Formats: sequence, C-alpha cells, structure tokens
Amino acid sequence: MRIWFNKTFSSISSIFSNLRQAQGVGSVTIIASHTNPYAPALGIAHEAYAEPSGLVGEAYLQWCLQFCQTKQINLFWVAKEARFLGNHKEKFAQIGTKLLIVAKPEVLALLNNKGEFYRSLPPEVALTMECRSACNKEAFAQAVAELAQRHDSLCVKPAISIYGLGFRILDTVQPSITHLLEGVEYQIPLDELRVGMEKTSVFPELLIMENLTGHEWSVDCVGRQGQLLCAIQRRKLAKGLGQVIDNDAEIQGMVVRLTQYFQLNGIFNIQFKLGAHGPRLLEINARPSGGVGMACLAGVNLAELLLKSLESEVVELPPIHYGRRVSELNAPIVLEAASSVIVSV
Repeated sequence: MRIWFNKTFSSISSIFSNLRQAQGVGSVTIIASHTNPYAPALGIAHEAYAEPSGLVGEAYLQWCLQFCQTKQINLFWVAKEARFLGNHKEKFAQIGTKLLIVAKPEVLALLNNKGEFYRSLPPEVALTMECRSACNKEAFAQAVAELAQRHDSLCVKPAISIYGLGFRILDTVQPSITHLLEGVEYQIPLDELRVGMEKTSVFPELLIMENLTGHEWSVDCVGRQGQLLCAIQRRKLAKGLGQVIDNDAEIQGMVVRLTQYFQLNGIFNIQFKLGAHGPRLLEINARPSGGVGMACLAGVNLAELLLKSLESEVVELPPIHYGRRVSELNAPIVLEAASSVIVSV
C-alpha cells in the first residue's frame, strides 16, 4: 500500500515509525510531502517530496489529484486542506485513491472553533467546563463577573487556536513584572488584560472559562466511521515524571460517545482535564497528537490497527498495559532536502 501524507505537523513522525513497525498489513510505502523541504518528518519517509507553496482550495485539489495519479497513491492521509478536499472524495476514488480524513468537513470546522464546539455539544455526550465568550471589553467584564461567583480560578483562550496557544490563567494578585521575574508561565494579570482591551474595542472571540486544576489526560484514539476501535489514555504527571497509561471509566464513556456523535474516523486525539466535579472535555484534535508515540508504548500500534481496520471488519485489539509509565527522548538528526516534484495544475 502506498500511503501519502501531505503537509502536516511534525508529530506525524511517530506515525511513520509505527507504520514501519507494522506487521500483518502487507508492504507499506510512506510518501510524505511538505512546503518546507527540510521538514524533519520527511527524513523517515520512504519517499519525500517538496510541495509547491501557496496552493489552496481548487488549485491545491488539482495538484493533489495529479500527485495521487502520478505517484500511484492508494491511501491519502489528509492534513492540509482537509475540509476542502473532504468534499471531493469521489474525484480521488475515480483514480483509485482513498481519502483518510478524521471527520466530515462541517465537523472539522466545528472542532476548529472551540466556542461553537462548546455551545453545540450536548451534555449527554460529554461534559465541558463552564464557559462564556466575549468579543469586546464589556462582554469580557460581564463573563468574568458571572463566573467568578462560582469558581475560584478562571482562564481565557482564543476560540480558534492550536497547541493551547493563547491559553492563560487570570491572575488577580500578581502584576506582569512578577510573572517576568519569577518565570510564571501561562498566566496573565486580569487588570492588565483589561487595560489592553481599552485600546482594542473589538477582538476575535475569546473564551472565559472555569480553570480546571486537576490531572490532564490526552487520549489517542482509532475510530472507524463513528465506531471507537481503541482509546489509550495518557494521564500527565508533574514535569519530569512522565505519563501514566490510565483507564478512567468516565473518560472512556465520553470518548465512545464523542466518536459516535461526530462520526470520527482514523487516528485522532481527545483532551480532558479534572475539575471539581470530575473530568471535563477540553478539545478534540482531528489529527494524531504529539504524544501518540508514547500511547503506542501501552502495547497497541495505533497506525497498524488503523490499516487493519481498513482491510477487515473485525480487528483484534492487543492488551493495553494500564499503569505503565512512559516518556520520550529527543533524537538529533541530519536534515536533507526533499526532492522537488513537478506536477502541473
């Protein structure tokens, strides 16, 4: 099977490694492309190519179709432009290429906007933290006032972000100079944030939420059109202590329901954090997580399991080693440029 991964996050290298270790799935050729010809993950693909920069929408679709045809791609594991390409599965099917996308385009759009995601999610599917949204200083002040009556600590983050960028705990005591001198991370003085809003009358949607202070779980999953095949929970410990393969029943139930509700497919990641009343859903990442390699140390090669699920209705799940403590090491590599591929559009 020739599998193509287009431009994506560097964490895909763990999937490449697991595909190379996969057994019982026949011959697998990993083809990777990126607009950065020195992207580290390209170094462990069987074939690596440089994508042209600047292509989006229809132009990128045509480039992808010709790439798949020229390189005889059997499975296209889509990252860049997944929402757009997902509307054109039949065009790829006509040339013998199957698309692997985590969800339908409209679901991907919802998962990308945390505000809409939280507002639309039925509580019987999964529970989230209490949340308000604001696009101006007045709405922000009202949201903080309401939530502060019920929660000791609040936090904020942009409605649209990745990797937790923009997340901050609202500090009502220390000024920013203290944060700077003491190296306080992921906090922002509430008063100084309000001063900043005075100069910005309207801003992109900001979420104001109760701050969950307990353990955090990262759950790496394999699904098949809404059926959860495997979920490996990684409970994060204090810095330097690694992570533990966990088996929280409440989290497992929410993962099963979320997978079915959103008809999730392929390899994806769901994040939870413990609050005063139990674990709460943070987000669904429609891609393999940065820690997916650690999850596989629990005893299940998730990439192998996925490929087997594409070939057979029934797949056997190896035992998961709950309680195992895992971590990862960085390894130095030499970067070499990927080959340029010329495909006209």
